[in-house]
Amino acid sequence: MIVYKFGGASVKNAEAFRNVLHILTTVPTTEKILVVVSAMGKTTNALEKVFGQAFRQEDYSHALQEMRHYHQEIAQELFPATDHPAYASLQNQFTYLEDALQTVQPHDFDRQYDQIISVGELLSSLLLHHYLGSRGFQNQWLDCREYLRTDATWREGRLDWDWTEQQIQQHLPAVLQESPIITQGFIGRTAQGATTTLGREGSDFSAAIFAYCLQAESLTIWKDVPGLLNADPKLFRDTIRYEEIAYQEAIEMAYYGASVIHPKTVQPLAQRCIPLYVKSFLHPDQPGTVIWNCQHDRIAPSFILKQHQCLLSFHTKDFGFISEQHLSSIFQALSKHRLKINLMQNSAISFSTCVDADEARVEALKAELAQEFVILYNQPLHLFTIKNYDQASLEKLTSGKEILLEQRSRQTFQFVCRPTQDFPH
Repeated sequence: MIVYKFGGASVKNAEAFRNVLHILTTVPTTEKILVVVSAMGKTTNALEKVFGQAFRQEDYSHALQEMRHYHQEIAQELFPATDHPAYASLQNQFTYLEDALQTVQPHDFDRQYDQIISVGELLSSLLLHHYLGSRGFQNQWLDCREYLRTDATWREGRLDWDWTEQQIQQHLPAVLQESPIITQGFIGRTAQGATTTLGREGSDFSAAIFAYCLQAESLTIWKDVPGLLNADPKLFRDTIRYEEIAYQEAIEMAYYGASVIHPKTVQPLAQRCIPLYVKSFLHPDQPGTVIWNCQHDRIAPSFILKQHQCLLSFHTKDFGFISEQHLSSIFQALSKHRLKINLMQNSAISFSTCVDADEARVEALKAELAQEFVILYNQPLHLFTIKNYDQASLEKLTSGKEILLEQRSRQTFQFVCRPTQDFPH
């Protein structure tokens, strides 16, 4: 039993769909396989644009038509016969999307967001299901919302692990005996039937959930990079590939913002010692990287960048010390407004934290704490992290930058700075 996860870049056009078919046909017929697929290309971004316009009561018809055209063009390349069932599946999803957009109200943003944005994964998985079937690769389409139950934390649903594991173990092994399964990443459903999402880029986590619950032999994430690299090749030059890496190291890299892996992906795999392979869908014969229960010496430094950051500094209004009570108020407000702490530092009279620059959430946080604190902030900023740093890597990354805040431990160095023009490195 294995799980494959294909990201948006691996199903961005008709040729990419053909490549997915090629990869799947290399899997031995004795293997049971479950495939998790993300929304195609930049569809999630397109849906966010459409939903944002609808939420602001603006005309979204052009953006919606562009997205419809994108999917229809790919369908026409994959299915020359205009009466192929794939077209009816697409139409059903766009009909739902149009109806949902017409009822969007200018409040309750997060709940409505999940009902709209989730359509992307349904579109891609249905197209892949129909395409594979048309090429003789028998498979079954599965609505993952029937099996992944979450609470009503919109845009970052918290999984009900016990219910989810019971459902998957009870029903899916028998389904997999018949043929491979094609399903969605990123989405789930509450007990009351409302669609939820698991957080941006959450499809990796979905695949890990299925792998954990099915006690899979392995999970493979197919990316447009040759494996787990020590830096994002779009941002940094001279990257290197790790051949293998331990679970704990990968969890920390994901926590700090490494873009290849969703932060929640590795933990459930580590609990059951399920290897995670990161491989290139462009070069599927290459070895990629395996993340598993291994031991290794100090590895090459990894460079991680989080852009669009906001640095918040809290000062007491009476110039008093920052006490545990003050910290409690700040942490509770950060949690309430779902602002993840990416870096924090405490001094005698101030507390500073770096968070994602989500304007609405930051403004809500500032409004709540304005009576208690003087709040200063800077944005937009960059947050760099160097894991397993050495002196050469420190000098390479900090040279020429205006550093506003820095922090280091034995293996990790982080600093917040203003964006510079000499990027990438």
